[in-house]
Amino acid sequence: MCGRFALKAPPAELVSRFGLDEGADFGPRYNIPPGTDIPVIRQSPEGKRVLHLLRWGLVPHWAKDRSIGAKLNNARAETVAEKPSFREAFKRRRCLVPADGYFEWKAEGKIKQPYYISLESGAPMALGGLWESWQSPDGEIVRTVCIVTTDANELMAPIHDRMPVLIAPEHWRTWLAAPANEVRQLLAPSSSTGMRAWPVSRRVSRTADDDPELIDPLPAETSEEARGERMSLALPHLLKAYLKAFHEL
Repeated sequence: MCGRFALKAPPAELVSRFGLDEGADFGPRYNIPPGTDIPVIRQSPEGKRVLHLLRWGLVPHWAKDRSIGAKLNNARAETVAEKPSFREAFKRRRCLVPADGYFEWKAEGKIKQPYYISLESGAPMALGGLWESWQSPDGEIVRTVCIVTTDANELMAPIHDRMPVLIAPEHWRTWLAAPANEVRQLLAPSSSTGMRAWPVSRRVSRTADDDPELIDPLPAETSEEARGERMSLALPHLLKAYLKAFHEL
């Protein structure tokens, strides 16, 4: 899955990196959750590459109300072309979600340790997304987006079994404009070459927290403390298993 990401690159940098013809104004964010407006890159009917703010949580055009968006933050690559909630958007309304990095949580006993994943170059990456336009009963037009996920690559596998679909620069045009049958190959996990990951503060689990320190690597002593905490939680289970094995002798 992909439930949180960061985007600190200023609009001018995104205009340059993604070759945008039109952009929107926004500030740096270090803990972006679903249900908020996020920068999204689309191709306009005139063939221009534009960036606008869309609400994260896809609302299909046929939905009775927008509440379904809370359940559609991600679309699985394996079924995106067939599921009713995503198939029309996958055919005609694909987009790119720029991100400096994203977060994923690794289950370690009873603790979930967040990790920050980014490119070694430090450049913004492009997450593969789908967008929709929905009209409310009172006529309001609401544009929404979801992020497509796929199996984990070698870097991600020890952390989580899913990751966002990452679209390389040479495939941006294809993802945005090509027929659906030409983009299926882009749904595969990207290579882990050129990617990096490190543990970060568990404060990122609180959506109210949004500051640069959330993407800083944990200090070594903090990591040691976390490992010690995990060990203390595991000791009772290890002791119970040992005693059970002893009595079975």
